[in-house]
Amino acid sequence: MSASSSPRVAMESIIAKPRSGWAVQPNLLDYDQTYSTFSWEAERKRLTGLPGGAGVNIAYEAVTRHAAGAAGQRIALRWLGKSGQTRDITYAELDRLSNRFANVLRSLGVGRGERVFTLAGRLPEQHIVALGTLKNGSVFCPLFSAFGPEPIRQRLARGDGRVLVTTAALYRKVAGIRDELPELQHVLVIGADGAPVTAPDSLDFQNALDAADDAFDIVATAEDDMALLHFTSGTTGMPKGAAHVHAAVLMHYLTGYYALDFHPEDVFWCTADPGWVTGTSYGIIAPLTHGITTVIDEAEFDAERWHRILQDERVSIWYTAPTAIRMLMKLGEDVARGYDLRALRFIASVGEPLNPEAVIWGQRAYGLPIHDNWWQTETGGIMIANFPAMDIRPGSMGKPLPGIQAGILRRLDSGAVEQVSEPDVVGELALRPGWPSMFRAYLHEPERYAKCFAGGWYLTGDLARCDADGYYWFVGRADDLIKSAGHLIGPFEVESALMEHPAVAEAGVIGKPDPVAGEVVKAFVALKDTFEPTDELQRDLLGFARKRLGPAVAPREIQIVASLPRTRSGKIMRRLLKARELGLPEGDLSTLESPLS
Repeated sequence: MSASSSPRVAMESIIAKPRSGWAVQPNLLDYDQTYSTFSWEAERKRLTGLPGGAGVNIAYEAVTRHAAGAAGQRIALRWLGKSGQTRDITYAELDRLSNRFANVLRSLGVGRGERVFTLAGRLPEQHIVALGTLKNGSVFCPLFSAFGPEPIRQRLARGDGRVLVTTAALYRKVAGIRDELPELQHVLVIGADGAPVTAPDSLDFQNALDAADDAFDIVATAEDDMALLHFTSGTTGMPKGAAHVHAAVLMHYLTGYYALDFHPEDVFWCTADPGWVTGTSYGIIAPLTHGITTVIDEAEFDAERWHRILQDERVSIWYTAPTAIRMLMKLGEDVARGYDLRALRFIASVGEPLNPEAVIWGQRAYGLPIHDNWWQTETGGIMIANFPAMDIRPGSMGKPLPGIQAGILRRLDSGAVEQVSEPDVVGELALRPGWPSMFRAYLHEPERYAKCFAGGWYLTGDLARCDADGYYWFVGRADDLIKSAGHLIGPFEVESALMEHPAVAEAGVIGKPDPVAGEVVKAFVALKDTFEPTDELQRDLLGFARKRLGPAVAPREIQIVASLPRTRSGKIMRRLLKARELGLPEGDLSTLESPLS
């Protein structure tokens, strides 16, 4: 039994969706018809374009066109401060504030194509800076606020950072590296609660904004002008700067429409940190292009606070991460009891594939399944999704977005690739290039970029399979695949099986070198709060996995840990588990959210 021949999870359960009687009718009702008749040319008409045919600009589509119309007084952002503050910003106000920041950049001599970085956490200033930067024709580059000085320095240097907007609290990470960044000419600091900024060689962000003009003529940007720069470290190596263009706004709009099912009356909450691509694509751009209200919560995860936000803000669409879902699962199925969540109609997950048990748990805890979807920093937007009106096969990524052609490829000995036509065969997940939000370069690394393409496909580096009905299933990263006694084993399948045990909250699986089998499977599991780690439980887990997966795939070893190392975006860091198991260098830990303990 191997990952390439195991449809066990695929057919174990299907969550059927109704064909009629929706309280809010989904935007995508008939997947097959919409997919087969989809036209990029027709879909472009959903957006306005700059006045007079001057081009396309993300900020114009996201805020300016709404500010001038009936949605001008609608709340665009509702910010919830960690100390209880609340701030509402309408579309008209957001347009004015972002105009002011664009004027600040112009006064500093910052122009088209120059990079403006943020290091600021969940603040409305992120939106103001992003939109103002885009209006100015400059490039927006968010950084994760928990980065240490060295990852910050690397990204600012590799991205040719000209401007950095940060907070007074985070400036200390930057102060010691300013001399190593000769291209960084301007640092604007956001003061805490209106306090004056005293950081040396910097400008007070609020003072600069207050002094700027409300009016700004958006720079005429073309579809292929660079707009966004997102750094991704991958599993090894130096961070890569994935460049995206203004045309990406069409993908942001369409994925909000088809995959997240935005309607004009929705209140949307994306819990992603703004330092990651999700925080930009779906924390900022996609909801604003639809003219809906977005909730921003400054505080970190807290189950009680989160449910109070869902209740009090009447959130209708909630986009969160597997990490958060697993943390909620540890608290049990009654976690939402006592809260009025009747406004909530759709839950989606992003960060890494969602285990089947988590999908089904959502149905039990919230009366709603959790809809997984798949994309990458490089794709710029959701590529494969479980749509609101489509039956869910728990554990599946779903089906490709209309306009996206996906395939499973095998690599030939010659180095060429060919598409797999048989169902349930594991290969590399690939996409036909050409969608609007596809990254256009790794900044300054053309050879690295070229290696991502072969045979007319973009190669994602993810292993997957596609079943006979067109659902895609994640197997693992190509460098995570475990080869044991001739079997190819995807860690995700083993992790998902372990999570079906009532004691397991989350699991991480690696291949451990073995002189006979080549590698054997070792699992690390974190328990739900109501279970204690005992030898008896460890034996029970081993037996459970062996029964569910068979002896060739089941873990030979299971180690119970208090928590698993994971990134802020939700990915379990299997490479770190393996490095610590084998005593190898741990590499870059700057994206680590929680340690292994």
